[in-house]
Amino acid sequence: MASPRWKKLYEYAACDLADGLLKLHVPGAGFLADINNVSHQSLTSSGPLLHTASIPKPELKKVLAPASTFLMIAKATKSFPNPPKMTDSIPASNLTDSRPYADYTESGTIVVISQPPGQSCAVVGGIMAARMQHLGAEGIVVDGRVRDITALNQTQLPIWSKATSIIGAGAETKFHAHNVPVRIGETVVEAGDIIMIDPFENGVVAVPQGKVDELLDLLPKLIEADERVIADVCRGVSVEEAFKRHRN
Repeated sequence: MASPRWKKLYEYAACDLADGLLKLHVPGAGFLADINNVSHQSLTSSGPLLHTASIPKPELKKVLAPASTFLMIAKATKSFPNPPKMTDSIPASNLTDSRPYADYTESGTIVVISQPPGQSCAVVGGIMAARMQHLGAEGIVVDGRVRDITALNQTQLPIWSKATSIIGAGAETKFHAHNVPVRIGETVVEAGDIIMIDPFENGVVAVPQGKVDELLDLLPKLIEADERVIADVCRGVSVEEAFKRHRN
């Protein structure tokens, strides 16, 4: 269980958290690689058929909450008969019924979804996002694809993913496990880890729940050192010299 101090992480930027996690030797420095803000990057066309002014976008804000995780696995269908082979070992399913995954959403969490690599389908669309919003999700992070961008924006949730699609999840995937560890790049996210979605730094970072206190103790020292470096550099000191003075 994460330290009750976890909300204090909101005072920092995603870059600060990653810097601290790097110092603490956390694999991947907590960075969820190649995950982007779908809502604010997919509606930029100026073409005549896309009237972006009529499509609401979620408020641009930083979000911090514990993770809940959802693991998808590949399945074969007539349209996609040859699913890519999984390179990582797959844990046993822990599902006790056949509910759609969105019905497992836990209020107050950021939903982190792992999709098998190399797939064309989306694993989140408008219906699932609306259900997660209704059940109290704080945000959705997808290591894979999403679709129904207009409907996703209507939820007003921050929704980040690697890519988009127009194909529904049933074409290639099925829900396999809930609140099991999932790997995104070099970072492993477990249920209860603290997720920061930071649109101002254009990144998502996961803080292992067992590292919260250690990270909070370290961050003020790192921030102070960087502020002194910047002050020296602005006065004409070389970066090399400023680092020697303050980062050692």
